[in-house]
Amino acid sequence: MRRREFLARSGAGLLTLSPALSRLRPRSTAAWLLVPMDDAQTDHLKAYGLAFRLLERGGRGEWFLNYRNGSFLLPSDGATARDAALNGVATEPLDDAQVVRIRGDIQGGNMDAVPLEKAPKVAVYAPPNAAPWDDAVTMVLNYAGIRFEKVWDPEVLGTKLRTYDWLHLHHEDFTGQYSKFFLNYAGAPWLVDMVDRNRAMARQLRYPSVPAEKRAVAVAIAEYVERGGFLFAMCTATETLDLALAADGVDIAAAYADGTPMDPDASSRMRWNEALAFQNAQLELSPTIPVYSDIDGHQVNSPERRQPLGSFTLFNFSAKIDPVATMLVQNHRQVIPDFYGLTTSFTRSRLKPSVTVLADEPGAPWVKYIHGEHGQGTWTFFGGHDPEDPQHQIGDVPTDLSLHPHSPGYRLILNNVLFPAAKKKELKT
Repeated sequence: MRRREFLARSGAGLLTLSPALSRLRPRSTAAWLLVPMDDAQTDHLKAYGLAFRLLERGGRGEWFLNYRNGSFLLPSDGATARDAALNGVATEPLDDAQVVRIRGDIQGGNMDAVPLEKAPKVAVYAPPNAAPWDDAVTMVLNYAGIRFEKVWDPEVLGTKLRTYDWLHLHHEDFTGQYSKFFLNYAGAPWLVDMVDRNRAMARQLRYPSVPAEKRAVAVAIAEYVERGGFLFAMCTATETLDLALAADGVDIAAAYADGTPMDPDASSRMRWNEALAFQNAQLELSPTIPVYSDIDGHQVNSPERRQPLGSFTLFNFSAKIDPVATMLVQNHRQVIPDFYGLTTSFTRSRLKPSVTVLADEPGAPWVKYIHGEHGQGTWTFFGGHDPEDPQHQIGDVPTDLSLHPHSPGYRLILNNVLFPAAKKKELKT
């Protein structure tokens, strides 16, 4: 949803949602459950699942932006109370008078109440056989108890992608270079299987090569966003999606394919108007350096250019003026330890002017978390691989999120999952 449409349609939510809900529920002293998202919360991550499952059952709730770090107001029905108790989510019972007082506080400060209307249908882009390293989004969806389905190239290039509201991409390489893994993992069984599977898919779908097929997938994803889809991407998928989109007629995988340096004019022939977030990036010309371009500020796989990790800071937004950005940064921590990925961060000078920066490392030439619009939909890019595993390596054990129920980095992921629930129906004119 475009930001201006969201603002036009969400303004009445504070006044109209709760009276409607009040008419549908039986009267009781504890009519509501506040799900606090400050330090009173016992499991921040599972709190999102609690709200999501209420919406799946046909219920409605509200997201109190900037009130106690993005708390939720849910109707106090038996199913929600049992769900909260079962999953260890802290809730606070409220009567109507208490809710009225909170609404007064919200109206008077940098806060807002956003109606949550319908659970989005969630898809994760992944091959049928999951790779041996983990996907942070898949892990947190499972931990929070949010249902999702996996899609891959046939679904994206077919019609099924249109049935989903939200799509996640993670460590995919849409340039068709297999993340240049051959440089360090040649002969590894999982890499051989990855190459064979992708080549077979390109043949099945009648494309001349894997890079050509992956670019078609990238274009289909951009079209999905343009039609109104919500896209969230992390790690390699952020950078390589835009590189593939901009490489219209430019063979940016040639260096990887035959071991010779790339055409030195390739960067100048990229069509950045077709990309979502980035512009004027310089491609890595050497086939022996496992880096794609200078979009990534940390250059984790280039020893002479690799930058150390610091911390990134979430920006403050006006909840009433810019509720979209505000939703995406709701958190109980403003400063968060950074973490590596094949694409860790985004060079500030490579961002398009229309991009909204949600978080950066103050004083650094890179940013961490960005958002933008494309057609009727939106995209959000979050650099890095796993918020609780700063230097994750292939083959490492998956992160146990039961040890990180208050993870502020994983909260940012779940903000994006719940964001489409606030999408409004088109108004008749």
